[in-house]
Amino acid sequence: MNKKQLIKLCLQFPDSIESYPFKDDKDVYAVMRHSTNNKWFGLIFYLNNELCINLKCDPFEAAILRDDYPFITPAWHMNKAHWITIKVNEAEKDLLKSLIENSYNLTIG
Repeated sequence: MNKKQLIKLCLQFPDSIESYPFKDDKDVYAVMRHSTNNKWFGLIFYLNNELCINLKCDPFEAAILRDDYPFITPAWHMNKAHWITIKVNEAEKDLLKSLIENSYNLTIG
């Protein structure tokens, strides 16, 4: 999966938009957020040439995911208890979609 495909996967949820708040790094970082409340549910970026996404996650579930999947780690540059980083191309697509949807739902309110 490439960055454009990952963005498309995130945009299939209602009220989702992509934004680029870091003007100097527009080619590096894409923020996925709700258009109505502006809350982020994903940060897409490259880390060591690997496509990654930070997603919001329940802290208990995040700990289990990090134990079960080596490609899921504490979030890069975000709250380590409430956010996870996923190496996109190591994750099964169904798991990735489910985690994106979960992050989306956690940030609706």
